[in-house]
Amino acid sequence: MRKAWAFLATAGALLVLVLGTAGPAAAHAALLHTDPEQNSVVASAPSAVTLTFSEGVTLSADSVRVLDPAGKAVDTGDPGHADGKADTARVGLRGGLANGTYTVAWRAVSEDTHPVGGAFTFSIGAASDTSVSASQVQGARADDVVAALYGTGRTVAYGAYALLVGVAAFVLICWPRGAATRAVQRLLMGGWVALLASTVAVLLLRGPYERGSGLSQALDLTLVRGTLDERLGTALAARLLLLAAGGVFLSLLVGQLGQEQPAGRPQAPREGEVPRTGEGDPEEEELRRLEERAAERPQREARVALGIGGLLLALALAATWAGADHAAVGIQVWVALPFDMLHLVAMACWLGGLVALLAGLRHGAGVAAANRFSAVAMTSVAVLAVTGVYQAWRGVGSWDALTGTRYGQLLLVKVGLVLVILAVAWFSRRWTARLRSAPGPDGDATDAAEQDERDERDEKDEHGGQDAPESGGGAPGGDDPVRRAQLARQRTALASAEVRRRQQGSPVQAGLRRSVLVEAGVAVAVLVVTTLLTNAPPGRVAAAVAASSAPAPATGAAAAPDRVVQLKLPYDTGGKGPGAQGTATLTLNPAAVGGNRITLVITDASQQPVDVPEVQLSFTLPDRDLGPLPVALTKATTGGWSGTAQLPLAGEWVAAVVVRSSDIDQTTETKSVTIG
Repeated sequence: MRKAWAFLATAGALLVLVLGTAGPAAAHAALLHTDPEQNSVVASAPSAVTLTFSEGVTLSADSVRVLDPAGKAVDTGDPGHADGKADTARVGLRGGLANGTYTVAWRAVSEDTHPVGGAFTFSIGAASDTSVSASQVQGARADDVVAALYGTGRTVAYGAYALLVGVAAFVLICWPRGAATRAVQRLLMGGWVALLASTVAVLLLRGPYERGSGLSQALDLTLVRGTLDERLGTALAARLLLLAAGGVFLSLLVGQLGQEQPAGRPQAPREGEVPRTGEGDPEEEELRRLEERAAERPQREARVALGIGGLLLALALAATWAGADHAAVGIQVWVALPFDMLHLVAMACWLGGLVALLAGLRHGAGVAAANRFSAVAMTSVAVLAVTGVYQAWRGVGSWDALTGTRYGQLLLVKVGLVLVILAVAWFSRRWTARLRSAPGPDGDATDAAEQDERDERDEKDEHGGQDAPESGGGAPGGDDPVRRAQLARQRTALASAEVRRRQQGSPVQAGLRRSVLVEAGVAVAVLVVTTLLTNAPPGRVAAAVAASSAPAPATGAAAAPDRVVQLKLPYDTGGKGPGAQGTATLTLNPAAVGGNRITLVITDASQQPVDVPEVQLSFTLPDRDLGPLPVALTKATTGGWSGTAQLPLAGEWVAAVVVRSSDIDQTTETKSVTIG
């Protein structure tokens, strides 16, 4: 245990160092630059369209599509990487393109394995109207059934990993005799089978999920092969190989610990046998103790060997998630990867151990097992706190993103659920303390080790002891068959009552079971939120349109007769100094489909124009899954910017204005506007 705490202290010191020297993070590929530029007007038709992303992307045959004003495809298909650079996508264009506005719809898979997509426009010669349909520019959107099944598979995989690792850790550290218990063996096998099945399901569903096709494509071997060529596919294949090794590990775990019972434990004396209480010959008692220690040494060595092997296997399985998710891209990957692996292992030891403890309390686990798990849980919580704070800082990036992005909101929900588990765990610790100090058979407080030894001895007596013959030496019930049947029924009833008594235990044990059951129930919710969190874009790069599905405020837009629309967006970056609080006034003219002249003015709290370090503007059409379409702004006057926005479809658009008043203070404000 001292080594574990020393490791945590080292990890904490390392965390302080890296947090003090960190820069901005990136995950989920973001479109940085296009050629032709977005919303630009070029004099002649280009030969190709090139997109540059913030990180490497994986492309498919229809990742980049170019549509003319009539909605017809004008690209040559089969896009590739420009000059072999993984962070680019290029598709050729047909010759003889006419003047007008062209729409580019793109979708790809970022390095953190998440599909991303969007659209933008450019014009040849002059801007024009466009009749591009919503289905042609919907971007990377999965089929609803496939998306639901894919998300369910990911959730089951997390839960199965927690169950498999947590139960194995509980057996090795807290309750070795549990390996011989049928309930624990079922939990171990259930976790292994569920993780295997969910991994295969995710592997088959990944192709249709990426390409937006239906469930019928799940068995398409071409899509499966394409998935295996990706980072996620490699991780899933590695997980399947590790699960094969995991099956061998489970057989060794049950074989070594489930069949070997600690020797030398005092057995219940049979009739006519003098009990060995330790008050006899001191030399004989010392010899007995030496025999016990010698008999237990091989099992301790087996537990250590299995523990080391199990830890390596758990870390390797955790790497199949960490290496194919947010931790594998962005800043400080060398820190994020091991921290993510430790986070997963600690989560599994805690939440999976709760399930094992719940089963153990019904099948003979004593006070000592509960005490040991309490120490394991405290260590796991400490590791989760250190690694979780780092992950949150790396993924969110700002206080505003905690409430302004889906990632931040899910993170707050997860933190709240973990706090609920900790509150219930506090009650569990109280029940454990009461159980430890509960009066024993002699009226004294029961020591944990003595109680555990008594539970073990009772279990042995129950399974391996013999009934003492009745006084008189004859067969029970004599020669009367009716009497023998009555006695047999009585013995069966007594045995059943004893089993129920042992399972239900004292009121203190029942209270401990109830609190652990509540912890396990909330843990399931934590796993669901964790799955949603890993599938959401990190707050640092998430599109700030969290309120886009909400109805527009009554004062959201006021259209003048000449179709000039003005939006006022109050903002507060949370910082101090000029421009930290004020109003962003956005003007669109003519607020119609096609080109719109944009004016954006930033004023401070006194309504005076003020310059800020950075202003960004983008438009999203949620009903059609179009966007965000960024607008290139040019500084015109103090606090004023101008530009042109090409909005290809009519509908209820969402304007998102990002205002940064300092290096760390930034906010995003959104408001709806009707176009067309």
